[in-house]
Amino acid sequence: MPKRNEYIELINEFKTVSPTITDQQRIGLLRRGVQQYGISISEAEDIIQSSGLIVGVKIDYFKILGISIKDIQNKNEELITSEIHSKHKELYNTSLKAGGRIRSDGKTEEQWRIILNEARDTLKNVEKRKYYIAALQADVQPVIEFLHENPPIQDADVLGESISLQPVIEDSMALIPAGEFLMGSEDIEAYNDEKPIHTVYIDDFYIDQYPVTNIEYKEFVDANPEWGKSKKWYETTRDTISIDKKYHDGDHLKNWKGNNYRRHCDYHPVTWVSWYGAMAYALWKGKRLPTEAEWEKAARGGLVGQKYPWGNSSIVKHPNSGNFFHYTNKVGQNYENGYGIYDMADNVFEWCIDLWDENYYTHSPYNNPIADGYLVDILQDFTSVITPRVIRGGSSVITPINTRVSYRHRNTPNYTSFHIGFRCVKSI
Repeated sequence: MPKRNEYIELINEFKTVSPTITDQQRIGLLRRGVQQYGISISEAEDIIQSSGLIVGVKIDYFKILGISIKDIQNKNEELITSEIHSKHKELYNTSLKAGGRIRSDGKTEEQWRIILNEARDTLKNVEKRKYYIAALQADVQPVIEFLHENPPIQDADVLGESISLQPVIEDSMALIPAGEFLMGSEDIEAYNDEKPIHTVYIDDFYIDQYPVTNIEYKEFVDANPEWGKSKKWYETTRDTISIDKKYHDGDHLKNWKGNNYRRHCDYHPVTWVSWYGAMAYALWKGKRLPTEAEWEKAARGGLVGQKYPWGNSSIVKHPNSGNFFHYTNKVGQNYENGYGIYDMADNVFEWCIDLWDENYYTHSPYNNPIADGYLVDILQDFTSVITPRVIRGGSSVITPINTRVSYRHRNTPNYTSFHIGFRCVKSI
């Protein structure tokens, strides 16, 4: 299928999630067209316009939230913000309980929740609210496009410095911008632990573009021999240093020969590493493992409500999933998402830092959620952790349908396997 047609299909799928987009989402779609589908900015713009997607929601957000301009005129900012959040929360929770029904206005409940979020974010911001009220009182349809700080995108040769068509990459780590996203899924394929969909805010952070490779992990082992492969009993001497067996299940680095990886596997993801081994490596690099919410936001690549890092379609093949063979691919061979990250749906599962909690989404906090509660406590004493940890992503032994970005898995922290690896993040 020509790249242009693939991009058209992506835009059409995006429209099924929401018929309206913000200017920031428009810029993200243009970026994907140029970067991943090899088409020009003007061509991508034409496709978006011809699709019928509306840039800027022409809608009365006060009416949506059940708030009148008159009611808030004599209230201080704290009371206004409190009322907006209260109304939003009530309507959002009602929508969540409604499941996947189609509303009387033709929107899905997921589309409605996106509009609710836009209404809250517009009206709680003083400057945006002032503009919005002025537009309403002047009998002008307020278009959200003008409420965003980003200017309209231009052709590449006159593109200003304020907008970049490339993801922000630093030291092979991609910048994930701060903001909200919809976590979880209510698709027919989704399991109960992926529900309900809920809004999460994540601070900006960096994440590795690729899973950690054998050559990278060997550098760590060489510098920290206690985390190397255990010696056989007849090779052990009084001076032998090896990882304490309580930190793995006996198969630590099983596919290595001694403390060297197999030939030609330098840039394959390291596997047979426990959660403890992954944590130790991450801290040695001055990083850490991602929280489950950070992982999912990064995997979505800026797309809203899509099943995979590339959208809802199966047109993108899974290079290394569902084959049930015990092998990996070189990192970076599989799909690149909108944030410039690879292998988020293929190759190997990836450890996250969180405690596994099947029902966590029913009570997950809004701001930077982590099931254990305190990130610092885990980092300071990770070797004392004994509870199951979250695993995300896809691998060679998983069916393609379960490479969805919302799919959740888990295992004990000492577990090792041929299809589990990891990547690191760094807080800003």
